[in-house]
Amino acid sequence: MSVVTRFAPSPTGYLHIGGARTALFNWLYARGRGGKFLLRIEDTDRARSTPEATEAILKGLDWLGLDHDGEIVSQFDRAGRHAEVAQEMLAKGLAYKCFSTPEEISAFREEAKEAGRSTLFQSPWRDADPATHPDAPHVIRLRTPSEGETVIADEVQGNVTIRNDQLDDMILLRSDGTPVYMLAVVVDDHDMGVTHVIRGDDHLNNAARQMGIYAAMGWQVPVWAHIPLIHGPDGKKLSKRHGALGVDEYQKLGYPAAGMRNYLARLGWSHGDDEVFSDAQAREWFDLSGIGKSPARLDFKKLENICGQQIAVTDDAALLHEIEAYNTAIGAEPFSALQRDRLVKGMYCLKDRAKTFPELIEKAQFILTDTPVAPDAGALKSLDAVSRGILGALTPHLQNASWTRDDLEAVTNRFAEAQGTKFGKLAGPLRAALAGRTVTPSVFDMMLVLGQDETLRRLEHAAASGTG
Repeated sequence: MSVVTRFAPSPTGYLHIGGARTALFNWLYARGRGGKFLLRIEDTDRARSTPEATEAILKGLDWLGLDHDGEIVSQFDRAGRHAEVAQEMLAKGLAYKCFSTPEEISAFREEAKEAGRSTLFQSPWRDADPATHPDAPHVIRLRTPSEGETVIADEVQGNVTIRNDQLDDMILLRSDGTPVYMLAVVVDDHDMGVTHVIRGDDHLNNAARQMGIYAAMGWQVPVWAHIPLIHGPDGKKLSKRHGALGVDEYQKLGYPAAGMRNYLARLGWSHGDDEVFSDAQAREWFDLSGIGKSPARLDFKKLENICGQQIAVTDDAALLHEIEAYNTAIGAEPFSALQRDRLVKGMYCLKDRAKTFPELIEKAQFILTDTPVAPDAGALKSLDAVSRGILGALTPHLQNASWTRDDLEAVTNRFAEAQGTKFGKLAGPLRAALAGRTVTPSVFDMMLVLGQDETLRRLEHAAASGTG
């Protein structure tokens, strides 16, 4: 069987982290088996669905690198097909017209509540003779079996059994003829050839009701996999107070997409003790059996740790491309051609131990700063008169260096020894002159990345002015 999964968000807000994880799980399962990953926008709630929300969802998926197959399906555009299926069930006697008014249904439930009976609505029209049907507004309800059980064979939750007398005859078509969400989902999944429905376990009860439609139409029931929701660090349902941000906000915070994919995959799924892995490994390893039954907990420290390790192994050119996308997302100035060249050249000493792009960019200030360098308050303390004199004396020695790490280290160490000191005493003034910071990559790394001409220019300026 060729695997077909889908992600079906409602465009009523941003793509939150739970939705992103659901999309990722579906993407990994399909991609790891040579199947298809489809995208459906469930936009039947016309009052709350917006084009802006749809765009935000698409941008979030694009940033995460979760590509989909085929055209995007709009659930709203398929309303005619949904109604057609309901009418087919009605014609076969698998559904029926219900003329009960909202007031009558409310009265039924109130009376049942007072009598201590189940408030599950039992329509008096279920077995009524069509000849007695009035010419009045009505809904179409599914004729749910009143006896027996419905068993949801779930790949995550195990077998979940629900008594059929606990299920109502759900509405398929409203009195205005529009289909309900529960019908639309089943029809769309069937028509799109979805073989595996991987979604949050808040939809678990929906599965039992949706199976009634599959049974009525004689359609193949998909493989169910209802995954536990994500909780905050305190174990409570994730909310805004925990930092439940839209996926686009995680991009603006400077987390790399590869790190987010890696971290989201580990939120509720595991492969032995593996914490950090590549996309290829995730696609190969991901399986529904690895999903746990307990809710996962959001842990920003673990997210940062994984992101740092992913940054460290990312190709330099690809990393620059993503950093530029981050700059665009936060509205920062684009890099110049010279800055881009130096960033790629110096990425080896920038990405080590950087957990986010802001951290990496801070380490890259020696590349991004303008010449002459303006040192911050801390660095300025390292540029007193004595230090400026030392820099001025060092510069001629560097003019004759071959500009390799070994030669630069040898030249500066010989100079320090001639001055009756050690290189450590030179490091502070050199950092201040080259980067205007007290915390930077290695002095020699900065020299190699900047090149001989730019390094000497900065040292000469610092020696002459002492103000950067």
